[in-house]
Parts: sequence; C-alpha cells; structure tokens
Amino acid sequence: MKTRLYIADDHAVLRDGLRLMFESYHCFEVVGEAANGRDAVEGAVHLRPDVMLMDIAMPWMNGIEATRLIKKKQLVAKVIMLSMHSTTEHIVQALDAGADGFVLKETAGAEVIDAVGAVLKGQFYWSRKIPEKTILACRTRKSNTDAPTPVMSLSRREREVVQLVAEGLTSAQIARLLGISPKSVETYRSRLMTKLGVTDVPGLVKFAIQHGFTSLT
Repeated sequence: MKTRLYIADDHAVLRDGLRLMFESYHCFEVVGEAANGRDAVEGAVHLRPDVMLMDIAMPWMNGIEATRLIKKKQLVAKVIMLSMHSTTEHIVQALDAGADGFVLKETAGAEVIDAVGAVLKGQFYWSRKIPEKTILACRTRKSNTDAPTPVMSLSRREREVVQLVAEGLTSAQIARLLGISPKSVETYRSRLMTKLGVTDVPGLVKFAIQHGFTSLT
C-alpha cells in the first residue's frame, strides 16, 4: 500500500519539486496540495493523508496553527514541518503544535524521504542541519511548563488576528475572513497589544515574524 502524502507550501516551485520527487518512488502517492494553512486543514479533513509536509510561513493561516488544528482533530497520522528557519522559537512552536518532524528547506530534497520514513516509524525527525545545542534547547523549553512562550498566552483567535494584521489585512478584511465583526477585530488587536506589551502595528508585525507566524516573503 502506498504512503499517501499531502504538500502544503505557498511556493508552487517547491510543491512541484516535492511532488515530482515523491512520484518517482512507487511507494508514495501525493493526494493533494495547498498554498495556505486554511486549505491544508480542509485537505486533511477530506483526504486524510498519512503524512503532511507543512510549511511554517504560509498566508491566512501559518503551518503551526494548521498543524495544531489538524492534530486536535486527529485528522492526519504525521506532520513534518518545513522551514527556512532553525531558531529555537520556530522549532518550539512546531513541537508545541504536535509536529512529528522538522526539516529545513535548504536540505528538503535530500532529507524529506528520510523524514517521512522516520515519522512513520514513530520517530521524531530532526533536520541534520539543526545543531545539537539547538535541539537540546528546544527539548528543554518544550518540557518546561513553568516557562511558557509568549505565543502560549494567546488564544487561537488572537493568533489568527496577529498573523492577518502582520500580513497587512485591514480590520474589514480580517472580519470577513474570520466571520466576525470589524469591531471585534479592533478589540482583539487592542487586547493583543496589551498582552504582548507592544504599542503599535509594527510591533505586532515584529512579534509575528519573530515567533514564526509569517515571514512576509
């Protein structure tokens, strides 16, 4: 039986490259693709792949939030995060969301097959480019419940609003996308600034980039 894969990344070139690579092996089948986190969650609901390859920085909903939802709904067996960044913050957020592996995009072609094999065996896959000291720091922070990250203080809706504000959407646009009123969006934004200790939108954008919500690229 073939391993059913789903690829979520906002760069079509990367999706195409991964699809071609996997389709060159008879044991894999790419059953779907998405360019943003919301579509990735929908794909997980309808297709139930064995493994999802999930980019962290995607528009509308980032890969970390998509993974969090997918894991909560128990929609997919395994999720491997793809990222350009190997910072402790990015990796800890991925671990907190329930990811089963973390692969850097610079080595995705060489490593992703190994990563899929490892997670299907129940092993967490760490990209070979991630230093041991970073892995140790991530494991320590993940297990230290007395020191939660700033993101953990935010509700799911607040995390959604942070990302969409950082992507430059207006309150009206965010309201339409999330199905709430513009006034509610303004309330969420004001509450976020208070929680995070920032005083303006550029401060929220900086927070979103630093904590892996978006890369704005």
